[in-house]
Amino acid sequence: MNQSVHFNGSRQAIFCVFVLCVCVSGLFAGGLYLNEFATPVMGNAGAGSAAEAADASTAFHNPAGMTRVNQKQFMLGFGSFYSDIRFQSDGGVPITGGDGGQAGGWMPLLGAYYTQPINEDWHFGFSTITLAGAAVDYDYNWTGRYQNQSVELLTVTAMPTLAYKVNDWLSVAAGPTIAYGMLDLDVAADIPGPSDGQANLDGDDFDFGFSLSTLIELSEQTRLGVLYLSEMEMDFSGDLTLTGAGISAGTDTTIPFGQIVRGSIYHDLNEKWSVVGSLGWEDWSAMDNVTISTGSDGAQLPRNWSDTWHYAAGVHYRPTPKWLLRTGVAYDTSPVDGNDRTADMPIDRQMRYAVGASYDWSESLTVGASFVYADYGDARINGSTLSGDYEKNDIYFLGLHANWKY
Repeated sequence: MNQSVHFNGSRQAIFCVFVLCVCVSGLFAGGLYLNEFATPVMGNAGAGSAAEAADASTAFHNPAGMTRVNQKQFMLGFGSFYSDIRFQSDGGVPITGGDGGQAGGWMPLLGAYYTQPINEDWHFGFSTITLAGAAVDYDYNWTGRYQNQSVELLTVTAMPTLAYKVNDWLSVAAGPTIAYGMLDLDVAADIPGPSDGQANLDGDDFDFGFSLSTLIELSEQTRLGVLYLSEMEMDFSGDLTLTGAGISAGTDTTIPFGQIVRGSIYHDLNEKWSVVGSLGWEDWSAMDNVTISTGSDGAQLPRNWSDTWHYAAGVHYRPTPKWLLRTGVAYDTSPVDGNDRTADMPIDRQMRYAVGASYDWSESLTVGASFVYADYGDARINGSTLSGDYEKNDIYFLGLHANWKY
């Protein structure tokens, strides 16, 4: 039986939409934007990403840096990451069930980047990035099943950009950002009867933003880069069903994704050694509330996230003219504390440790690989129905890239 859903008329529908919206907000934001896109700077934990400007991936990391790339270049990045997420309950909560098992799994990394000069002053670039797979997948009868059971996600982001060389030391760039998101998630619903109901929400949306960037070349050895990405909102229009209660309805979930500012420095110490660093700010306080609606009704749901800061540092070492070795570390502050954190995305402070290598196969082809270990903290949850922390909360990234010059 289908029936229309009204926020003042169905407690089960309100509960179902509330929980699903909380899950969606955590999933797409990820607490923080990922730094891993299978590009060479992944080997520095993202340090120096907006200032390196050495290959086609600058079309994404800092489009203003394309003015340093004086020929057509195309990069393909691909790989995968594995998340190991294991919750440990404190016990004593009113909801029975296990700890959820291994809630992580494999997800792919894929990106493509292109840049070409138009003339001496103008350059064009295009980048697209895809992330697909299951973000979290707990045992369905676990103690936190009313917060989340499973999530599947596909996102695609495209960035066409134009860069202009103002003078010998200053370049600027701008362009639109086009994002597509699709989700499918499940959560248990506490409805009258001998067993739980099963709530499912699926939806998708396009949204648009813009990027601005600049590159300042202080000398032949030193440059600074700044990238700005605007805030976007995704309005996930889709279907909500609540098995066991006979509820089916169309729903819209509007979620803001905070603006980003990231600055980087690159400095050559000598022919063999270079140092890189980054400082970033992400406006996650924009996700103070999540807006949901079904039909003519709507509500604001609190999320209580805070702005975050990103710090990263790394080094380059070139043992021979053909080889470039990288390493780096990064730290990101937490967007949420234990009183507001939920099991859909157990994000805490983040530590990243990275290594990478690139090899000039020929004058026209460079290949490389990067590995990152990310520690997402114990992600303490202090809730009335779910209390505990994560004994395992780690992600392992492996990225490969190939860059062609022609």
